[in-house]
Amino acid sequence: MKQVLKKKEKISADNDLDSSTSRKPHSSGRGKEESLGVNPEQAPPFMAGNVEWVDRPRSVFEHLEEIRNRIIFCLFLIAVCSALTYSFIPRIMALIIRSVGKLYFMAPTEAFWVQVKLALFIGFYCALPFIFYQVWRFVEIGLKQNEKRFILPLALGSFVLFTLGGSFCYVFVIPVAVKFLLSYGSETLVPLISVSKYISFIVCLVLAFGFTFQLPLILMFLARIGMVTSRILRNYRRFAVLGSFVIGAALTPTPDMVNQTLLAVPLIVLYELSIWLIRIFEHKALNENEAL
Repeated sequence: MKQVLKKKEKISADNDLDSSTSRKPHSSGRGKEESLGVNPEQAPPFMAGNVEWVDRPRSVFEHLEEIRNRIIFCLFLIAVCSALTYSFIPRIMALIIRSVGKLYFMAPTEAFWVQVKLALFIGFYCALPFIFYQVWRFVEIGLKQNEKRFILPLALGSFVLFTLGGSFCYVFVIPVAVKFLLSYGSETLVPLISVSKYISFIVCLVLAFGFTFQLPLILMFLARIGMVTSRILRNYRRFAVLGSFVIGAALTPTPDMVNQTLLAVPLIVLYELSIWLIRIFEHKALNENEAL
């Protein structure tokens, strides 16, 4: 009799265990799916045990941390490139001061710090493709999947346009600007140009032209994601002309009209070129849609 009772108790315990386990939800990835707000029945097969299959919205602190990491990487790259190019600075310096002939330094340490400043600028230029890539990678967060494939061409295009802008400034703008400014000298006004002031003048002009030559790429990118059209840019043409002279006055290191105009005129030309290129892409997209 005791054996029969023990068997009944064991059977009832097994039944209770089976019923309790049948009421428990499966924990293999199901909780993670539900925590992401996804219906577990409709979840894809690769989702089990993986919470990274969807892009979750990032907080402000995560964006700031990403910016900090990218800035640290860019600064480290600039320092490495500057150290590698420091031995070429005397030859680069001789090439830069060729248009004025002779420069002077007013303090014992001025010549040394000028070479350091010039080495940092050359290092910045050498690291610029990677810097542009980091910038566009940060912008990539807000792009659609089919738009992210343009990141590498955008980075390379930014570097090419910066090089074109800096070269245009060095070959055409700087000789004209220096000749105009030195024309105010006379027998009683003899130019005694400090090497630090002259290098700062050259670097500021090259940076201003290099970054303003990014305008076509920026406008084409905005047109690609649907923020502007060629019609909008044509309607705001007069404001663009005014803005070009304002930017020219703000970015050039001297307040004279010559340097301001030398920057504003290429900026206006680039604006018109952007309208023309955007219009070509709009017609191409329209023809593709009609063909479909």
